[in-house]
Amino acid sequence: MYDNVTASDVANEISMMRSAFKGTYIVVEGVTDSRLYGKFTEKDDVKIIIAHSKDNVRRSVVECRNNRRDMKTIGIIDPDLDRLRGKEHLPPIFATDKRDLESMIMCTRALDDILAEYADPEQLEEFEKAQGPVRDAVAKAAAPLGMLMYISQTEGLGLYFKDLEYRTFISKRSLGNDYNRMINEVLALSRSPRIGRKELYAKLCHVMEELEDPWLAVRGHDAVAILAIGLDEIFGSYNSRGIKDGQLGGSLRLAFSYDDFADTELYRDTSDWSRKTENPLWLSR
Repeated sequence: MYDNVTASDVANEISMMRSAFKGTYIVVEGVTDSRLYGKFTEKDDVKIIIAHSKDNVRRSVVECRNNRRDMKTIGIIDPDLDRLRGKEHLPPIFATDKRDLESMIMCTRALDDILAEYADPEQLEEFEKAQGPVRDAVAKAAAPLGMLMYISQTEGLGLYFKDLEYRTFISKRSLGNDYNRMINEVLALSRSPRIGRKELYAKLCHVMEELEDPWLAVRGHDAVAILAIGLDEIFGSYNSRGIKDGQLGGSLRLAFSYDDFADTELYRDTSDWSRKTENPLWLSR
């Protein structure tokens, strides 16, 4: 149903509501974004509109400004791989600090709160002595998968990344990523891949050497799945055994507080826009 929603549909919805609501509209990609950002908005002065795609967010906000002279509508998107391509987003379009919302959350104290709730202190300490901080270990394991997506998109390889079985290539002892097994998993899921395993492995090693910040490549979905393996197999307490990705992702979003949000570049950039334009946005601190 949502596949048929267009940017013009979103812009029309905002225009029709303008006579009754004079405040700020935030256009976001999906339901999860709406729920999370909704926790931090001034409810009487801000409304959130779901556009159902990143492209719809951008196009609808541009249409509202350029064609309908609506300067009180902004968009928040996941940059995905845009920053790796050197593409930046300028107001009224704002982007999460990292690749997407979930990866941004995992770079805040929300992850520490999750570990305090679900991790066994002694096992966690033992893991971090050997592998370093959990946050870094997860990023190191997830970034190669993100870079495979980058290679696939930039070279038009058409590789398939849904329904991955992470435990086939993520170590249950160290969370290390076995590149060869990961590539085999992706190629097995892809229909008629346009590249061989050895060539893809060489390309992956090359781009990984040039990647300065792994979180630019880390997809939040992958990071949550890898963290779930860590909690289930390595350093989790009794209440994390068998924890599912969806449950863990929801817990991370619940743990993401206003203080966590206020420490992000997204908050600072949007708050700066709010002050300069005198349009209400986030709750007062």
